[in-house]
Amino acid sequence: MAGVWSRGLLLLSILAWGLMLFVTLAPALLHEHGPGQSVIAAGNALGFILMMAWFVWVAELVLRRSRTDDAHGRMARWRAPKKGPWNAILDFLANSRFLRYCGEMLPCPPMVSDIQNVIYINYLVPVERIAGLAPAYLELQRLGPGGRYALLTVLTYVHGNFGPRWLGPIRRLLPSPVQSNWRIHVCDPQTGVRGIFFFSTAISSPLHALAARWLSEGVAMHLPEQASVRANGDSAHLVQIDPGAGSAPDVHAELRSAPGHDLTGPWRDCFRDWRDFLAFCVPQDRAMSSQTWYQRVTRQEINLGISPDDCEPLAGTVTSRALSALIGDAQPICFRVARVFFRLDRESYDRRQAELGSGSV
Repeated sequence: MAGVWSRGLLLLSILAWGLMLFVTLAPALLHEHGPGQSVIAAGNALGFILMMAWFVWVAELVLRRSRTDDAHGRMARWRAPKKGPWNAILDFLANSRFLRYCGEMLPCPPMVSDIQNVIYINYLVPVERIAGLAPAYLELQRLGPGGRYALLTVLTYVHGNFGPRWLGPIRRLLPSPVQSNWRIHVCDPQTGVRGIFFFSTAISSPLHALAARWLSEGVAMHLPEQASVRANGDSAHLVQIDPGAGSAPDVHAELRSAPGHDLTGPWRDCFRDWRDFLAFCVPQDRAMSSQTWYQRVTRQEINLGISPDDCEPLAGTVTSRALSALIGDAQPICFRVARVFFRLDRESYDRRQAELGSGSV
């Protein structure tokens, strides 16, 4: 318990265990002079509540020792987009290690969404600028001569009744929030499996954001103050993620349909042509993350069904404080996919061979 105990926990311990000791021993020691049955019953009820609070508090503090805050990924600290009592409660719930631990015990349900207007903003970045984004056990997929580059993508879209597949037609009652995924391409050197790692994500629904924080291993979800993906006419598209005072990333993009992309500079060094780039960027149907406290890599198998022919080239301006430190002077290549049927099929695990032996569960 070294480093876990605190003054508040000491006070709760005295109250909880002192009360439980009193209601247990008082009837036997005091006999007819002891408290009545109603007092004993009330004391037991209150003592049980305090005892449960004590166990949760201790579990939270112990879990925080092994599951420390990280700069990126699922363990990145959540901060609500606004100040106030309600948002302070959101902060507590979203950062709770105990609630995440409880969520790990639940099976990952198949999820579906009728997504619309997916905007991809892609950067080819020198490896040394973003190598620190890759989590434990995973490595960046390197591109170009000497593996000098890596691909970083921000894709933002509008969900369509996002929720568990087993809800069937009832899913139409669920909201359709805006989500933004910030990802890099990674591989597992132990298994050779490739996929993408979400180093940050944001969604405009507090309910979906909290559920993702508690239930999904591969999603580092945050809540922006405002989020939108809008089409102005047939060819203009606006992407806006405003974090407010919160921990969500920011991006503002004004894009228009373009005739195509002629790859130049580093892009030409890494890909033969536009379709070769799309063949690498688009079919990324696996999200990967790691949990060092379990010595494992988690794989979330996703089905998107996007073809390179579905990708409409875009061009325009992109500004982002969150991106500026990562991309340097890299210029984006953008495209749009009008509709996607998203399906999260299952979650699997690869244990680290050095500690626990290989295999999936």
